[in-house]
Amino acid sequence: MIKVGILGGAGYTAGELIRLLMNHPQADIKFVNSESNAGNLITDVHEGLYGETDIKFTSEMPFSDVDVVFFCFGHGKSEAFLKEHDIPANIKIIDMAQDFRLEAEDNDYVYGLPEINKDKIAKAQHIANPGCFATCIQLGLLPAANMELIRDDVSVNAITGSTGAGVKPGATTHFSWRNNNMSIYKPFQHQHVPEIKQSLKQVQGFLNADIDFIPYRGDFARGIFATEVIKTDEDIDKIIAGYKEFYNDAVFTHYIDKAIDMKQVVNTNKALVHCEKYGNKLLVTSTIDNLLKGAVGQAVQNMNIMFGLEENSGLKLKPSAF
Repeated sequence: MIKVGILGGAGYTAGELIRLLMNHPQADIKFVNSESNAGNLITDVHEGLYGETDIKFTSEMPFSDVDVVFFCFGHGKSEAFLKEHDIPANIKIIDMAQDFRLEAEDNDYVYGLPEINKDKIAKAQHIANPGCFATCIQLGLLPAANMELIRDDVSVNAITGSTGAGVKPGATTHFSWRNNNMSIYKPFQHQHVPEIKQSLKQVQGFLNADIDFIPYRGDFARGIFATEVIKTDEDIDKIIAGYKEFYNDAVFTHYIDKAIDMKQVVNTNKALVHCEKYGNKLLVTSTIDNLLKGAVGQAVQNMNIMFGLEENSGLKLKPSAF
């Protein structure tokens, strides 16, 4: 059994992670840390787990009891935590913040996108889990990068559910504001763009184009749907063949021959991708569940790879029929 610790246990991602690990055949949760909820039942916060567990939050961090620890902190807090706490070198870390996603000389974290880094993940001690928007957009663009098609600026639009903003209430997550509403935020400046460009350059070998990304807030709870427009004269049949070949061995990412929609992936760890051609414009659509493939589902997928388990262990989830 893989002995697991969870830090930052009160947020949406932690709740989903606990749900997955409780039903994982090879995982045993040893502690869930939350300073503000220490001593309280997990179900006091994650009410969807009523009847499933009697685990309590703790302020303790018994790292000697675990094999791997998941960081479910907000962005910037993982790096700060590691400056203040010593985690034994033998403990694997899977960080879901953005703190270590970009390559640097003093950064030994492997970027945890299995579709391009599976071999590196298998050998890694530390994983930087990709961002949710970044995962969805990259999975739409990487096969094109593999065919060296990204030579001009790429136009990207993507919409996400309210859970993407985290559990802490805010003006743009309030129900009366978000319901029957739509808005953009951080146009051309979203924090996930650098990691997208990093992966595209890794696969294509070069990248001289910009990713012009407009993120949207949607009036639904979970899921991401993205469109990516690539300028290319390549034949559509060759492009589709390239996409299918790129994802031929991917456990969770699938090229689909017909138009896709978000409900096909919500509550699963799947990613779906589809291509259409209009003149010299390639339209790619991609969709994921932001909390699963975009966060903790991918994190568990990475854990499975790190510990030599089947990649889909504990992740055989089914979408809702409606």
